[in-house]
Amino acid sequence: MAVFTPVSEGSLRTLLGRFDLGELVAFEGIASGIENTNYFVDTTAGRFVLTLFEKLSAQQLPFYLELMRHLADRGIACPKPMADRSGAILHDCESKPASIATRLKGQWQPTPTAAHCRILGAALASSHLAVADYAGHQPNLRGLSWWQQTVPQILPFLSNDQAALLSDELAAQVAFSETAAARQLPSGAVHADVFRDNVLFEETPLGPVLGGFIDFYFAGVDRFVFDLAVAANDWCVVHNEADTGAFLPSHLTALLAGYDAIRPRSENEQAAWPMMLRAAAYRFWVSRLYDWHLPRNAAMLTPKDPTHFERLLRTRRATDCH
Repeated sequence: MAVFTPVSEGSLRTLLGRFDLGELVAFEGIASGIENTNYFVDTTAGRFVLTLFEKLSAQQLPFYLELMRHLADRGIACPKPMADRSGAILHDCESKPASIATRLKGQWQPTPTAAHCRILGAALASSHLAVADYAGHQPNLRGLSWWQQTVPQILPFLSNDQAALLSDELAAQVAFSETAAARQLPSGAVHADVFRDNVLFEETPLGPVLGGFIDFYFAGVDRFVFDLAVAANDWCVVHNEADTGAFLPSHLTALLAGYDAIRPRSENEQAAWPMMLRAAAYRFWVSRLYDWHLPRNAAMLTPKDPTHFERLLRTRRATDCH
């Protein structure tokens, strides 16, 4: 959510002119993230988020936007893309594909508690149930085939030990993907990027209240248990320079209990859990290595250190985590 493409007031007013969303009051760029250009937009009708898509094409975008609308219409807390007067939810701004969506309440929680994790688990399970009748199909663009294409590009930047680990884990994931157990894992359209900064909470005297999921632009059809593993690897560990990626038992227990209360995991999913945790760690180590060593230009972009996910993967490989 960095600012790759500056948006002028004139361009924004022209875009808003296609909608019935009131008059422009204020707008500001959002600095966090690494994929798209995002702005907060305030109008006389409310608060919205403008997204300009830097990588995804106009042909790919209907999957993501329709998924968000599908989930929102089924009561899942997430931004809902706004339709203009013609009914379109995909637009253009500054010569880029663009969307305007509702802005959710709350802030992301940098230090979640077990209570946050339980709420998140239940919400994630509900989203997995809600996509049963979603007709869109888009593979996870940061899945196995992308790893196979990307790893050779980043190997020259790594130490011998890192390169060996990256190559060995890729071979293990390829082998697992070819098993009958892996092919039978339930799947559907998933967020695939459920990090702390992609989920909003309101903190109230009675406890946290979910604001909703944001930033769906890594979504794709993948295994539900992979989506859950991505969340576990971020929400249920300590984040600091010394952390090993070991789980906080209270947080992991709460996340899985919240999930299983809504959509109980099958025996096959539970058996696949260790490999899915490794896959989730590997996916983000690869992407962060790529962004670190082969960065793009952006006005407010700060690549994220890949070291955390290297440590996390080493821990997941050394520990059979159930």
